[in-house]
This record gives sequence, structure tokens and C-alpha cells, in this order.
Amino acid sequence: MTTPLVKDRIYRSPQALIGGVLLLVIVGWLGIDALFRGQGRTPWLALAALILIVPLVAAFTLRPAVFANEDRLRVRNPFRVITLPWGEIASLRSGYSNEVIVKSGAKYQLWSVPVSLRGRKKVARRQAKAESDARRGRTGGGTRFGAGRGLGGFDGFGGFGGAGGRGELDHEAGPLRTETDKVMDDLREMLESRGSAESAQGEITVRWAYEVAAPAVAGAVLLAVLLAVG
Repeated sequence: MTTPLVKDRIYRSPQALIGGVLLLVIVGWLGIDALFRGQGRTPWLALAALILIVPLVAAFTLRPAVFANEDRLRVRNPFRVITLPWGEIASLRSGYSNEVIVKSGAKYQLWSVPVSLRGRKKVARRQAKAESDARRGRTGGGTRFGAGRGLGGFDGFGGFGGAGGRGELDHEAGPLRTETDKVMDDLREMLESRGSAESAQGEITVRWAYEVAAPAVAGAVLLAVLLAVG
């Protein structure tokens, strides 16, 4: 009898993916143009720059991801992959960055779940407006249509889509959250429910991403040699 595979939840930054693809297109276009149409040392410099820049762009934009299942959290950062059984995680902290704190005291940043201070301020303003609309609806200070419309646009932030047209129901649905804060809420729920499970115990492993570092170092060395030779 085979053990069924545990499906991962995957968390990535859409903005980073889009930015990474655009950067790679621009770098590739400029680099290939210089590689085939450049003169003298230009093709060699372009080749060295491509070997250096492409892995770094991919590492910081396309590579970061967080994989979570019932047994463990796997954090794929630009240069490391950290596998953390839920039983070894002490907490998940959100400040200027989102981090995993393990019981030994070590912490690991979640590159694919970046904190957006601007997004938090925007959500806070919308939450304040929603609460104001709800209070006006309860006291008769505004129309029911106006209060419902003011909250209807927040479905993507706080899950208010099924609240109907009443400000009271929208207000009771809970505070609005940014997408990355909702991801952290999901991970905290998994930690709380799975932290003591027998299958979620084990050792933390850290693997360095040599497939990213090696070509970047090679490109940097080649570029330095070409510039030094003149």
C-alpha cells in the first residue's frame, strides 16, 4: 500500500513574477543584441553580463516561493531552500518583513511573501471607511445603498462578497487584510492545527542553491577578468 502524496499550497508574489519576466526580456534583448552585433570585446562583455545578471534576476523574482502542506513548510528563497517541520516552528512574525521563527531562535525570511506597508495603509483607510459607513447605517445617518456600495468593492481584500447590502453585516465579517497578511494568517492556522501532529515533527534542513550561485559567480569572475585585461 502506497502513501498518498501530500499536496502543497504554493504562495508566490505575482508582482515579482511579472517584474522578473519583464526584466529578463529586457536583459535578454539587450544582451543578445550586443552578443551578435557588438564589436571587439563587446560580445564577451555581454556574455559575461548575461551569465551574471540572468541567474540573479531569476533568483530574486521567479525563484522565491513558499510551499506548505500538513507536515512541513518549505521556504525557497533566492539562495537557500529551508525545510521546516511544523513541530519545529515557534511562530510566524510580520513586521517590516514576514519571517518564520523556529524554536532554536533562528529566523528565516519569506521572500515570496513580502510586506507591503503601502498596501496596509490602503487597507486601513478602506477599513476605516467601511466602519464609518456601518456606523452611519446603524444610526440612520446614511442610505443603506450607500453603505453597501462602499463595502462591495472590498471583496478581494476581506472576503466581504457575500455580505449583501447592509453595512452591519459587512462590518461583522471581520477586518480587511492585505493579500500577504492573509497568507500569513493561513500559515498561522496551519501551524496551530499541525504543530503538535506526529507526522509534522523532524529536523530542519537548509540547502544552498548552488545552481543559482555558481553561474552568477562564474559570470562575475569572467566580467572582472575582461575589465581587468582591458
